[in-house]
Amino acid sequence: MSVSISGTNKARFAAVKDAFAANFARGEDVGASVAVVMGDELVVDLWGGTLDREGKEPWRQDTIINVYSTTKTMSCLSLLVLVGRGLVDVDAPVAKYWPEFAQNGKGGVLVRHLLSHTAGVPAWNQRIDPTDLYDWDKVTSMLATQSTWWEPGSKSGYHAVTQGNLVGEVVRRVDGRSVGKFFREEVAGPMGAEFHIGVPAEFDDRVAKVIPAPPLVFGSADGSKTPDRDSIPYRAANPRLAAEQSWDVAWRRAEIPAAGGHGNARGVALSQAAVSHGGTLRGVRLLPESTVNRIFDVQAAGRDLVLGIGVTFGVGYGLNSTKSPISPNARVCYWGGWGGSLVVNDVDAGFTMAYVMNRMGEGTVGDDRAHTILRAIYQSLG
Repeated sequence: MSVSISGTNKARFAAVKDAFAANFARGEDVGASVAVVMGDELVVDLWGGTLDREGKEPWRQDTIINVYSTTKTMSCLSLLVLVGRGLVDVDAPVAKYWPEFAQNGKGGVLVRHLLSHTAGVPAWNQRIDPTDLYDWDKVTSMLATQSTWWEPGSKSGYHAVTQGNLVGEVVRRVDGRSVGKFFREEVAGPMGAEFHIGVPAEFDDRVAKVIPAPPLVFGSADGSKTPDRDSIPYRAANPRLAAEQSWDVAWRRAEIPAAGGHGNARGVALSQAAVSHGGTLRGVRLLPESTVNRIFDVQAAGRDLVLGIGVTFGVGYGLNSTKSPISPNARVCYWGGWGGSLVVNDVDAGFTMAYVMNRMGEGTVGDDRAHTILRAIYQSLG
């Protein structure tokens, strides 16, 4: 299927545009955008396709969409801004900033454990409803009172939803603003980026709806449809989210900083690009270089207790590794979202790429559409 691709890209990155268009030609994308920031410039800013499978409404330059776990990079970056300002110590106990969190033996959980999925609080002990995520005080209070599921810092277990509340509550306790407001005022605004953790009503007419993938199967030890209800993966799927929930206005308005962020590729890339540029973008210093370096301090490497795959986590991001490489370069941090969105910060090469889309793939943390584009970037760089 031939799709008209709009936007701009530097001639050097012609292969990126070709790779983006090829995703549509293979029928893998319906509507999507891709952006690359390098040397303070948007060297790639492309979009194409439609908001619907029927091809009736085009994807526009200002279209935004729920990017699921790519949102985590924004909430973690917000906390790292406070780290860079000397207001938070990643090696300090969480309870230093959030005293109630020390309940039930969690006094030894450190801030860096929250940032690396090693805190042992991957979900709520009590089953919650997806709409409970709209009540910040309720869900954070529940997290404060429960115990950990394993020794904090010993292993990673993907905190699919709770990481946003855990990190966001530390931001709120230290700064006084919610993580969504902090991000808007301290990151997105200064970077000239459009990305929302909690979408204001005036942007509703620009929000695209995701096209859901088949439901995920959690906690199945043998790949069958019968889950092991006592397993960590099964218990960690709490609440059980349906992609269609992101269509609801209530989801959009709520601050769900692990899964509810809305933006386009341009907004994602500009929000994150200070990381790949040594902490400063377009003359605005977001992070000191020492904080950027701390991101690459490995916190866990090996089979993740929830995802069941090998993942290397640093402080706030997944890291490139020789066992699961996404880049030829070493200093690369990234994360992606349910269905396929992805953001990659390559500090060695000095670029940030972002990809967002409406047709969700079947993976929990992305699929090959974005990686095809990423490979084209490295091809363009030689």
